[in-house]
Order: sequence, then C-alpha cells, then structure tokens
Amino acid sequence: MRQITIKSTANTRAKMRTTIAAALFASTALAGGAQAQEVNFWYHFDNADNPMSALVEKFEAENPGIKVNAENVPWNSYYDQLYTSIVAGTGPDAALVKLNAQPRLIEMEALEPLDAWIDGWEGKAEVQDNLFKLTAAADGTQYYLPVQYVVLYLYYRTDMFKELGLTPPTTCDEFRDAAKALTRDTNGDGQPDVYGFGFRGGKGGHDHWASLTLSRDGVGFGPGELTSEAGVAGTQFVLDLFQKDKVFPPSAPNDGFKEIIGAFQGGQTAMTIHHIGSSADMVKALGENVSAVPVPECGGGHWTSFGDESTAVFSAAQDKEAAWKWISFLSSPGNNAAFNKA
Repeated sequence: MRQITIKSTANTRAKMRTTIAAALFASTALAGGAQAQEVNFWYHFDNADNPMSALVEKFEAENPGIKVNAENVPWNSYYDQLYTSIVAGTGPDAALVKLNAQPRLIEMEALEPLDAWIDGWEGKAEVQDNLFKLTAAADGTQYYLPVQYVVLYLYYRTDMFKELGLTPPTTCDEFRDAAKALTRDTNGDGQPDVYGFGFRGGKGGHDHWASLTLSRDGVGFGPGELTSEAGVAGTQFVLDLFQKDKVFPPSAPNDGFKEIIGAFQGGQTAMTIHHIGSSADMVKALGENVSAVPVPECGGGHWTSFGDESTAVFSAAQDKEAAWKWISFLSSPGNNAAFNKA
C-alpha cells in the first residue's frame, strides 16, 4: 500500500509539473501573441479633426486581438523622424509613405514586399491598375499599397474677387494680374495686409512652383528642359511674383501647409494651391466665400501634381500579417472613402 501511495504521489507530482509547465508555456505564448498583435502606425494628417480614431476603432472591432497604435507625426519632421527611427530600430510597423521616399526606403532595406498579400486581397479589383503600376518599384515589386491620390486646385476667396470685380484666373498672366490687384493695404498703415497668393515655400512648396513653371510649353523633367530658356523663364516668373510684384507674404519662403491655409482662411491671402482634401475645412471656415478652379496654365496646358499617399509594411515589423490587415483595411471600399475625408 505504501508503494502504491508513493507511486500515486510521484504520478501526481509529475502531472503537476507537466500542468505547471504547460500553463507557463501557454501564458508565455499568450503574452507573446498579444505583443505580436500590436501594430504601430505612423501617419501625417494636417488637420487635427481627422477620421483616424474612428477607423482604428472600427478595425479593432472587426479584428479582435489586434491593437493599432496610430500616431500622427508632424509633417515638417515626418521623414526625418521616420528615417532616424528605422536606423535606430525603433520605427513603426507600418506607415503612410510618399512615392519620392520609396527609393531611399528600398536602399535602406526597410520595406516588406506586398505582392503575395495584394494578389490574395479581395480589394485589389477596387484599385485602378495604373495605381499599382505607378507605385511599383523599378524591379516591379510592390512595396506600396495606394490609399490616397488627390489633385491640386487653385482655391480663391470669392468674397475678395467679388469685391474687386475679378474672375478666377485661367492663365498665368491672368493669375499675375489678379494677384497684384488683390495685394492691398486695407488698414491704411502703408503696408500690405492682404496678399494675392499664399505661396508654400517650405516643405511641399515644389507643388506651387511646378504648377506655374511646368505648365509652360517645352518645360518638363526631360534632359535640359528645366534649364532651357522656357524653364528658366518659368522659375523667374515665380521669383518675380515674390520679389518684384510682392504678391506673396514676406514669410512665403518658410511657409508650409498650416501657414498657407491659416492665412487664406484668415483673410491674409486671396488665393492658394492645395488638394481637394482641404475642401471640407475650407467650406467649414469660409462657407460661400471660398471656391476652387483648376490651376492656371502658362502656355503649355494645365500642369498640376497630385497629393500621393500610400501605405507600407516595414521589414522590421513585429507582426507583418497584422500590419498588412490594417493597411489593406484603410484601402478597402468604405474605409478608404472615410480616410480620404481627412
């Protein structure tokens, strides 16, 4: 009996050890799983009132066990922070990225190929084929998933145009004439307090320069085109608007998105250029006193860039599958429409 009791006790202890080991393993696995199911996502929305929180809430409800930490990083330092964090090993799992950042990110070996996921994604058919061609790397690999592509327009203050009897400009000459007329001293201190155009000379300012330069006949990115007579004349046109005509605010060389939009909404400028994503806030702030038209053309047809945004999963992501689920959610019908209201 004593031996049986001893055997029973030994079996019990063995079972207890097995049970404890299994519990510890399960606990470790669950802890690891919970950690792996977090997605750190960086984005840069100019307006604080954006739909990201609602999108995260919806995604987490549809994907229990995946937590998205979405961080809105200021645009002016976005890529500086992104590149630095990747090198330091502290970067996000996924992020909003532009086409001009792709070569550097590929060189850094920071991007995870998305081809297999995209091919098996039911939302692929809802994305225009030319966007996949546009965002593909030089070797054809898909590192980017398109999420937002919006065209730039010329916004103008309808109240100011109506006050002076002006019509929206369609050519660069008309644009210059209107900008000069709209640059005024309205408070009688001898200095202009309203300027014809809010020029973005800080980050992203190439969009404004390009709209007034690349719309000239024979000017583009081909060999020698930017330094051709027409190309130089286009850049000089922009410089003259600032230095001679003085239709840009003095702060223009350093102004970014917030400055040009703030000045426009505040009545310090009468025109500016930005994409359709600004329209909701413009109308909210100005009502019927704002409208938009195509950017003016300077002899070679209208030229405008578009605001391009894609998403990417980084090669160092802690859970690439979860990161893919999140970015594909943002590009899916319905969710993408909400995203583009930002």
